[in-house]
Amino acid sequence: MTYRDTLNCMPDLISVRLDTTTRRALIKLQQMGLSQSDAIRMAIQDAASALREPKKLAAEMAALEANPTDRAEMLLIAKFMEDLSE
Repeated sequence: MTYRDTLNCMPDLISVRLDTTTRRALIKLQQMGLSQSDAIRMAIQDAASALREPKKLAAEMAALEANPTDRAEMLLIAKFMEDLSE
């Protein structure tokens, strides 16, 4: 006699806190027809793909560091994270 069992695997669930800029970007993607899940999956996959292309990633990082607004936000986040660890 054979015993069988069906395993129903649920996809991994995560929660994310969105800042205003990210929320606006997500809304734009949804307006283009993507669901929240599809947009987030696409962003994660794009980020992972970028990691496999170090020159492209280095160029994006250089552009971010050259942008005074982005640079100020990076420093603010770094300070916030440092304060959390104290």
